[in-house]
Amino acid sequence: MKYYYDLHIHSNLSPCGDKDMTPNNIVNMAYIKNLDLISVTDHNSCKNYPAIEKLCYEKNIELIPGIEINTKEEVHILCYFKSYSNCKKISDLIYQSLPKIKNKPEVFGQQLIYDEKDNIIGKEDILLTSASKYSINSILKLVKEHDGISIPSHVNRRANGIIGVLGFIPENLNFKYIEVNENINDSLLKKFKSKYKIIRNSDAHKLVDISERENYLEIEDIRKLF
Repeated sequence: MKYYYDLHIHSNLSPCGDKDMTPNNIVNMAYIKNLDLISVTDHNSCKNYPAIEKLCYEKNIELIPGIEINTKEEVHILCYFKSYSNCKKISDLIYQSLPKIKNKPEVFGQQLIYDEKDNIIGKEDILLTSASKYSINSILKLVKEHDGISIPSHVNRRANGIIGVLGFIPENLNFKYIEVNENINDSLLKKFKSKYKIIRNSDAHKLVDISERENYLEIEDIRKLF
């Protein structure tokens, strides 16, 4: 079965997320674009998942619990889980490890938590884009222990991509999937395809950026991603 997806979307909980990236707007845009499967992967937190889950259920869109973790090396790792409870456990661990740097909304953007009607029910005061205390290896271990899968974000991007930070993708990390940007050159893409399964997401920070119905995963069951 083909699942047309976008597994890297930021809500307005991420300070880099546009003010229009509310749960209703995200899910409705995914519905308009006829996506089957999405994940909202905010920086170091998953507190907008409950609202988005309710809305996805109403629109018959599959939702994978997810989070984008910033490791202590400043590498972004997309982490997906079978259950929200496990996602929340990791999210809470990561949040507790963040430096107590206060967010400046006028500089970095708001960090808002919503209900399913887009009412603001809270906000995060600590800057969520900071690096956590956990290394890449530690994150991979924690995620695996919580029935999740780890995918390095935008590997061909200089900022916060694993190659941009480390200079290469360590073989011992045993990634099954990697995420690439649309501007990747053909020779590098061919090289990656020989080693990994390729994921193409939007990394949407604005509604218009959410993927069209073009990228798909062909799987019998979403749980087989894990």
